[in-house]
Amino acid sequence: MNRRQFLCAFAAAPIAAAADNKPNVILIVGDDLGYADLGAYGGKDIPTPYLDSIARNGVRFTDGYVSCPYCSPTRAGLMTGRYQTHFGHEFNPGPAEQAVENFGLPLTETAMPKRMKDLGYKTGMFGKWHLGYQPDYHPQRRGFDEYYGFLGGAHSYLDADADPANPIFRGTAKVPKVEYTTDQFAAEAAGFIDRNKDNSFFVYLPFNAVHTPLQSLPKYEARFDGKIADPKRKTFAAMLSAMDDGVGLILKTLEKHKLTNKTLLVFHSDNGGPTAANTSKNDPLRGFKAQVYEGGLRVPFMMQWPGKIPKGKTFSNPVIAIDLLPTFVAAAGGTPAADWKLNGVNLLPFVTGKDKAAPHSQLFWRFGQQWAMREGDWKLMSMGGPPTLFNLKADIGESKDLSNAEKGRTETMAAAWENWNKNNIPARWTPQRAGQKKKKKSA
Repeated sequence: MNRRQFLCAFAAAPIAAAADNKPNVILIVGDDLGYADLGAYGGKDIPTPYLDSIARNGVRFTDGYVSCPYCSPTRAGLMTGRYQTHFGHEFNPGPAEQAVENFGLPLTETAMPKRMKDLGYKTGMFGKWHLGYQPDYHPQRRGFDEYYGFLGGAHSYLDADADPANPIFRGTAKVPKVEYTTDQFAAEAAGFIDRNKDNSFFVYLPFNAVHTPLQSLPKYEARFDGKIADPKRKTFAAMLSAMDDGVGLILKTLEKHKLTNKTLLVFHSDNGGPTAANTSKNDPLRGFKAQVYEGGLRVPFMMQWPGKIPKGKTFSNPVIAIDLLPTFVAAAGGTPAADWKLNGVNLLPFVTGKDKAAPHSQLFWRFGQQWAMREGDWKLMSMGGPPTLFNLKADIGESKDLSNAEKGRTETMAAAWENWNKNNIPARWTPQRAGQKKKKKSA
């Protein structure tokens, strides 16, 4: 054992011995949920009492971001605490049967469940993975003890066999039948909590709700009879209501085992809403999923840990989903090593008020030809052409380009983005569309 191994083992020993003092950690992720779809973020037509309770019992981030406005890349950033463009995970792979062979969270990267497992946690995932199809990329190869869900992107809520290339698995065994994925993912997560109530556990619950296809059950649709006229929005409302119930089941399970105060729980969406596809609402933000406008990047983002972080607090400094890994590790008593090369920060000192500064002085994004950065109230961005500059405090809807009036600021921020971009690498794959010839494994 070399000196570094000895120090790591020595540091881990008291953490393992103090397992009873470690909080449980639950990370719940919605799929394609709009910024304004929850009551806590101004939504009016769809009651979301359980989701809203997280904000009421904890912290609501007004400026909570994801690291990409698209499904798979933002999950890669979330799972690593790093900008995913630093390791080439820039795009979705396209349909499962068209994806390059090495699509997935690079095996050189260590995922969140492995970090938590190393700290003595039981780890379970229930829902959408979207970080690799091949065996080496399977969730149980990346740190999860248990897994129930599907490996790809969109999936039917009602038919386990709807896409033979993207089945639902329990572990590595295909599941032949599902009733409704939203209900089942929540039930599986609750069952994991039941089985591990006496252990420190980490639960990752990434719903496929409210991503298309728009599918629900009559019992959820009936809640909106006579209340929402648009059939498409009514189905969306039913899907969101089902997810809210699923969150409620998790909260009730914690309460049943008297674990609420011993659990750090976070909810956020994986990107902004694609309004044309599912009727999600991003008001008052401009833009949608797949765009680096605020509507693609800024999402509902809430955290609770009763007795440890404030109740009913609104936090307005920018935070980003890559902050969650270092936050969870810190809550568990761990300390990230320098060679983890994290870009996220531990949010606990900021939400508790121990640190009065902003968690980040700058945030950055790259998504193909689109890019953006935020510095204080200012945001510089490009959709592929000349950059535009907005003051988000005065203009949250990004309606007034100030790049000409603030040329010095524009140049300085552009230079900062270029400097950050030097740490990125070319995308390891580009999206494949159905019908394209499958590419071979790239270097």
